[in-house]
Amino acid sequence: MAFHTQQSLSGFIASDPQQSVTENGDTRFYVRIGQPHFRHEYSGSFTALEPTFHDLVAYRATAERALTRFAKGDSFVAEGYVRTFQIERDGETIQREEFVAKKIGHVTRTNRSAQGSEQDAAATQTAIVSETEAAHASSGW
Repeated sequence: MAFHTQQSLSGFIASDPQQSVTENGDTRFYVRIGQPHFRHEYSGSFTALEPTFHDLVAYRATAERALTRFAKGDSFVAEGYVRTFQIERDGETIQREEFVAKKIGHVTRTNRSAQGSEQDAAATQTAIVSETEAAHASSGW
C-alpha cells in the first residue's frame, strides 16, 4: 500500500484566533501564522532570518478543537494543503493563498497567564531557533 502524504507546515501563531461561520454553517478557525527561517552558514552554525507571515484556516471539528486549544504565541505543526484564490480589492483582482489545516497540533504552548504578549512571541521564536539548531546539529548538517 502506498504512503498517504500531504503538505505540512510548522510555525507559531502570530495573531489571536478568530472564529467565524461559513455559508454552510461550518465553524471556521483563522489565524496569521509566522514561519521562522534560517540560513546555514559555512561554519556549520545557523543564522535566524526574519520570519514570514501567512494565513491559516481550519474548518468543522478541526476548527472547533483549534479554537479551544490555540493562543497567540503557540508553536504548532499542521497537515493540510495550500488553497489559492482571488479577491477583488479596490477594483483590482489579487491572488491570495492560505494553508488549510486538516490536522493541527502543539509543539509548545505559551504561558497562558501572559497570553498574547510580544515577549511570549519572541520567547517562542527563540525556542524554535534553539530546537531547529539542535535538530540540524544532530542530523549532521
